[in-house]
Amino acid sequence: VSFTHPHDPYVARKKYWDLYADCEHLLPDVAAMPYEDHDAHSKRIFDANDWRNFNIIEEDIRRSRRAYFANISYLDDKIAGILEALETTRQEAVIVFVSDHGDMLGERGLWFKMNFFEGSARVPLMIAAPGLDPQRIDAPVSTIDVTPTLCDLAGVSMAEVMPWTDGESLIPLATGTERTAPVMMEYAAEASYAPLVSLRYGKWKYNRCALDPDQLFDLDADPHELTNLATDPAHAGTLTSLRAKSEARWDLARFDADVRQSQARRWVVYEALRNGDYFPWDYQPLKKASERYMRNHMDLNILEESKRFPRGE
Repeated sequence: VSFTHPHDPYVARKKYWDLYADCEHLLPDVAAMPYEDHDAHSKRIFDANDWRNFNIIEEDIRRSRRAYFANISYLDDKIAGILEALETTRQEAVIVFVSDHGDMLGERGLWFKMNFFEGSARVPLMIAAPGLDPQRIDAPVSTIDVTPTLCDLAGVSMAEVMPWTDGESLIPLATGTERTAPVMMEYAAEASYAPLVSLRYGKWKYNRCALDPDQLFDLDADPHELTNLATDPAHAGTLTSLRAKSEARWDLARFDADVRQSQARRWVVYEALRNGDYFPWDYQPLKKASERYMRNHMDLNILEESKRFPRGE
């Protein structure tokens, strides 16, 4: 089940909006910074969003954050309905709650996503499955681990999965095995002039881009990522180690060339595709009539079962 909420443009229903009238978190923990104090990529984000033509005042921030929180409660209600349906029909299920990105919500003056700061890159991940004990695990993991995890729970051999993913099953981690591999992140979209990559390794986050100075943050001591330790001699060993791991994983020159080659290929056919039958996705799921309509030649038991939802025993 896919939900858009919570998401900009931060519009909420009154029922949920009213829940946050007295919320203590309607202002960011880190106030907006002057443009010149931002890192190079954050400046590109501001420029891409034409920041000079907008004046975001405190009331705008309060209302936007309040609506975002309200939409979290809206989503919570929707998920409750799904869980209730599973419970009342006694359906055995694996439940995974995950998001594709966060939102800066005015922290540092930034909004939306497009960066490696925790507000943007960190997402919730909850898994409920038969045989997994309730617990909280602080080890960094990635959304690319979700598919291998589901395959593992379904009994699919990891040997069949690993050739086409860099992700790992989270079941060993959930059952007591320590995870030591760094989490990898990539960004090559809006406001990027060259690929950006990041490694999350324990408490450390290391960001690299061919156009920008390196960034190194100690998230335990500096959860708001305000102090770049990349030039601190005391952390030179950590920087060298993480840079070596990053260079072993990514050839940034090749990454850049691959992106530009992909853009060039798509640009060649762009106009033709816009004038024909345009599909905005590379792989678009098309509707199957057999899954939308009932036919009278079907077995009656199958017919009646298929048109009932939630399905009972």
